[in-house]
Amino acid sequence: MSVDLLRCRKCGHEYPATATGICSACFGPLEPVYDWDELARTVSRESIEAGPRSLWRYAQLLPADPPADAASGPGFTPLVPAPRFAAAVGVGEVYLKLDLSNPTHSFKDRVVAVATAKALEFGFDTLSATSTGNLANAVGARAAASGLRAIIFCPAGLELEKLRATTVYGATIFGVRGSYDDCSRLVSELAGEVEWGIVNVNLRSYYSEGSKTLAFEIVEQLGWETPDAVVIPVGSGSMYTKVWKGFQQFEQLGLVDGALPRLFGGQAEGCSPVAAAFAEDRRVTPVRPHTVASSIAIGNPADGDLTVEVAHASGGGVYAVPEDEIGQSISLLAETAGIFGEGATGVAVGALRAAVERGELGERDRVVLLVTGTGLKTPQLAEASGAIVEIEPDVDALLAELGVTA
Repeated sequence: MSVDLLRCRKCGHEYPATATGICSACFGPLEPVYDWDELARTVSRESIEAGPRSLWRYAQLLPADPPADAASGPGFTPLVPAPRFAAAVGVGEVYLKLDLSNPTHSFKDRVVAVATAKALEFGFDTLSATSTGNLANAVGARAAASGLRAIIFCPAGLELEKLRATTVYGATIFGVRGSYDDCSRLVSELAGEVEWGIVNVNLRSYYSEGSKTLAFEIVEQLGWETPDAVVIPVGSGSMYTKVWKGFQQFEQLGLVDGALPRLFGGQAEGCSPVAAAFAEDRRVTPVRPHTVASSIAIGNPADGDLTVEVAHASGGGVYAVPEDEIGQSISLLAETAGIFGEGATGVAVGALRAAVERGELGERDRVVLLVTGTGLKTPQLAEASGAIVEIEPDVDALLAELGVTA
């Protein structure tokens, strides 16, 4: 549903629902205001199940009207059991939420779909973003499908696979000589000079709401029940906090059975400002990223403090994963579940293992782990246990290599 108001999360000041993401009174983040009385009357399990098999089945809980191609996605990605992986990490049940099944193979397609719908409502002809790769892919693809120009800003030196997977859609990428945070500062200044829809700046109030649909889908796919815990990689903290908000909103509408889940977040040790703040029970302080998990390498996370609050409120936690364990965790998931996730997924697996080691999760728990992107974009991170053996086209030589005697 299209919304009329935005409200500051910090001071409560309200604004018309325009292309703005920051409160002018206290510089807090703005969030859409929904008519909960109307939603209580109109949203039900049946109305949701009758919707398209995409995130737009939850349109009444999103701040934009569905596009004409709502049925084609993204969202409503598979939730699959992974019993061998669960046994390997010491958890009763693990379900994998496969957002690598989205059109550009990451969860970013969700948030960009909502932001693009809003950009079209506002009449923008250009879609833009700062990105470490996955968001660039999603913006490029959705802009192409919507007939918009795409201009994207990335840290110079990003993986070629991610850049090519953006320029193929006709997007222009500016490689900024600096970190993701340098890109963000540049584009925040640019936002006041151009009439563009910048998804994670002036459209952020709407864009971030797309992450709620992960929680909505998990509940629906588990038969309208909650899991015991959800494990999430943390970059800016937006996905972590919006997933929590999604569970809360379904509970508010009486759509879910069971208690709200505990949320566990993971950060790579080389960029772990939120994990450090959680461990030391303090506010988040920025860091300079130095990690192989480039997709979550955000040293000054916009929703870092709220992530710490949500971790405490849910009974979960946020943990730093050693850099040398990220590739191992990617391989563990691949070898036991047949799913090849990117660096952020390796971090999520590492966080799950940390929670098990601390005794916070175990054999009695049903856990959902978010696989937020495909490992095919960052294949160099995986520690493959298989082998490539070159042989002659001779069956006797092959049998000898295999150790099989005739």
